[in-house]
Amino acid sequence: MKILIVGAGAIGGYFGGRLLEEGEDVTFLVREKRQQQLQSNGLLVESIHGNMHVQKPATILAGENVEPYDVVLVSTKSYHLEGAIEDIRPYVGDDTMVLPLLNGIAHVDVLKEAFGAERIIGGLCFIETTLDQDGKIVQTSPIHDFVFGEWNGEKTERILQLEKAFSGTKASFRLSEKIQQEMWHKYLFITSLSGITSLFRSPIGPIRDQEHGWNTIDTLVHEAAAIMEKIGAPLASGAIEATLGKMNEIGHGMKSSLQRDMEKSLLTEADHLFGYLLEKAKELDLAAPVLSAIYANVKIYESGLGTGKNPR
Repeated sequence: MKILIVGAGAIGGYFGGRLLEEGEDVTFLVREKRQQQLQSNGLLVESIHGNMHVQKPATILAGENVEPYDVVLVSTKSYHLEGAIEDIRPYVGDDTMVLPLLNGIAHVDVLKEAFGAERIIGGLCFIETTLDQDGKIVQTSPIHDFVFGEWNGEKTERILQLEKAFSGTKASFRLSEKIQQEMWHKYLFITSLSGITSLFRSPIGPIRDQEHGWNTIDTLVHEAAAIMEKIGAPLASGAIEATLGKMNEIGHGMKSSLQRDMEKSLLTEADHLFGYLLEKAKELDLAAPVLSAIYANVKIYESGLGTGKNPR
């Protein structure tokens, strides 16, 4: 299959590299600076699952070599989604699958509106990976899971072909028949983890060690789940308990990517993660005081970007 990956960053570069290792036809749609970096140094991955160095991977800039691809992987930040949509539009043909790996759920409707619901399949990933200042991907977690599936859960011919293309790599690619549910479950977990760590400016451990910190985590998970259930999210029975269990089990020093973005004075995905749920809560007249405080905290931080007023 012809696979186009939007960006060659920490996530797209890692999974794209694992596919290249197995001989798949992968092209990265990148900016000029990243293209020069890849042409000079290759795609470098340092991973506990095995290091990798792909010499001069195939890359294109937006608008170059226009032709349809079988699948387009989108792993951008939510605030770059609109730009990514315009960049990939020339490469999406009648039979192209568009597979997003963004956190949250709001992007699905945006992509369906842009390309048609029939072209969008569900996706998510679980991985700890970063891009260092030299452009090397550093992947540190035992977990490096990539989950995908048809939105309706069917095992269609195209999704089985995609499963075959994704098989045999050093990463864990898994076809799901309940991708909607799995995406909502991750959304609940990411909202809880990123919300609580950004609110307290702390890794998860010290927060849950403190009685009132744990109580705040518990309240947040219940608030987010209540909103999701009211808007028809297919949360499984026990999803709240499972999320709280994960919050209690993850490493003491675990930080969320949103928190790390704040530490680097970068934009965040607050609107995509927290704002979306709060809009729904307002429509349904549901109270969500902890989630509201989390959102306000991040938006106040973002208002200070570029002014030098944000504490480090």
